Amino acid sequence: MDGLDDLKVKYLTAVAGVTDEAALEDLRVAALGKKGEISALMAGLGKMEPDQRKAAGAMLNVLKDEIDAALRAKKAGLADAALDARLREEWLDVTLPGRPRPRGTIHPVSQVMEELTAIFADMGFAVAEGPQVESDWYNFDALNIPPEHPARQEHDTFFMHRDAGDDRPPHVLRTHTSPVQIRAMTEQGAPIRVIAPGRVYRMDMDQTHTPMFHQVEGLAIDRDISMANLKWTLEEFCRAFFEVDKVELRFRASHFPFTEPSAEVDIRYSNVGGQLRIGEGDKWMEILGSGMVHPKVLAAAGVNPDEWQGFAFGMGIDRIAMLKYGIPDLRAFFESDLRWLRHYGFSALDMPDLAGGLSS
Repeated sequence: MDGLDDLKVKYLTAVAGVTDEAALEDLRVAALGKKGEISALMAGLGKMEPDQRKAAGAMLNVLKDEIDAALRAKKAGLADAALDARLREEWLDVTLPGRPRPRGTIHPVSQVMEELTAIFADMGFAVAEGPQVESDWYNFDALNIPPEHPARQEHDTFFMHRDAGDDRPPHVLRTHTSPVQIRAMTEQGAPIRVIAPGRVYRMDMDQTHTPMFHQVEGLAIDRDISMANLKWTLEEFCRAFFEVDKVELRFRASHFPFTEPSAEVDIRYSNVGGQLRIGEGDKWMEILGSGMVHPKVLAAAGVNPDEWQGFAFGMGIDRIAMLKYGIPDLRAFFESDLRWLRHYGFSALDMPDLAGGLSS
């Protein structure tokens, strides 16, 4: 049978030049399909003499097998090339560690609240709570704050709106958690030892002040409590909170309407290379206010000042969190920046423990 070598060269050359599977399928149909050239030659074998048919059939079968093998090899090569291209486009280095699942963190303020609660609970203080919207009487009058005091002016305090003719007592967003002490003494009487952590509100906003912040106040009332007990309590708190073996506090005479005598408390520290170190150095930093509870405050809460006396103190939770954990800007506490929260936040399992260390 003439022309088979030319047919072989034609199709093998065409197969080698194919660049996609669709063109390869068209070539297969043209060569081996029911109406293809090779199939047409196979159909003509019936018209030949037996000896010619046998020889021609053998040559056609060899040609058909060679073209079919070339087609299959080319199809496999095109598939491999397509897979390589896809892998290059969708490349992933499986040797890299997997991405961690997103997880929440405990806010530094919440963590510090738990820390100071653990410390004061060890000294016998219970936690007291009260409303954030307080009456003028609880927030000011019961705390011996006179009507002319600057804190009672609208430029310093958030007063709640009252309609004209409303004769109910004015209410404010509490400016401190001291009203909780009044409520606790009114309900429980004396003796009493409580701390009152919570949100407070004042009209102020800069790098170290925000309109809403967190404060903790402590109160201890008994028959023979003195400033010496106050000093010991604060020293023990600072030593445990800052997790240092030694602290040194300095009491400076001051004035607060609800305590007499009153004192602002400074703590000794040093700043070496931007690192704050509590309990050493030659610098002093104010951290809280304190004093002996004023007799008028005791009387307002229904406690006889002739029989009972005690101390009170208050400090900013956000401020001491900044000192302990090196947080430079108070405003960042309230900006809900996930990057900041991941950096300064705590694991949900990091429960403060005095025996193991508060921040261990």
